[in-house]
Amino acid sequence: MSAQAKFNRDDVIEKAKNLYWEKGYHATSMRNLQDVVDMRPGSIYAAFGNKDNLFKEALNRYAEEGAANLANSITQEKTVLAGLKRFIHSVTVCSKGTAPSGMCMVVKTIGELTQNDSPDLLNHATSILERVESSFVKTFQQAIDNGEISSNKDPAELARYFQIQVMGLRTYAQVSSDTDAVEKYIDGIFEGIL
Repeated sequence: MSAQAKFNRDDVIEKAKNLYWEKGYHATSMRNLQDVVDMRPGSIYAAFGNKDNLFKEALNRYAEEGAANLANSITQEKTVLAGLKRFIHSVTVCSKGTAPSGMCMVVKTIGELTQNDSPDLLNHATSILERVESSFVKTFQQAIDNGEISSNKDPAELARYFQIQVMGLRTYAQVSSDTDAVEKYIDGIFEGIL
């Protein structure tokens, strides 16, 4: 008879995600993880292998939640562009004060890690960012196909532009209390797309 895990794996990953997102990879100690996920280090290692693997699972969870937010935002609106606007609003204005950090966890990770100290984790985060950009390419292609954007626009360029703008605006929104300015900049992003 095999022993059953005495913890909820999804719950542990969610708690670890929030801790890593708030503190960053290097500032999160095994003691921090132990306290937040309510597991002893040996149990964490047995379940996830090491701190790096738990971090990867936390990053994957963050990416999955972001993809679900994007898909949900688009389905709730009549147009793809309105859905993208809902998405950017949700990650800048609506998440302020409720998310562990105003910054994108993936971008924060890429800014923190180097090829010298954590090449595997850095490459993992970079591949997630590339997948996000690919999903934006598909989304912009859909908007072009729907006639929302001129067919002479390159969906890959639009996706890159959008991703860069979202990254910067999230950082700005984290340190600014001027919601009207953030809303104005969101409108400006879409003026740049059209």
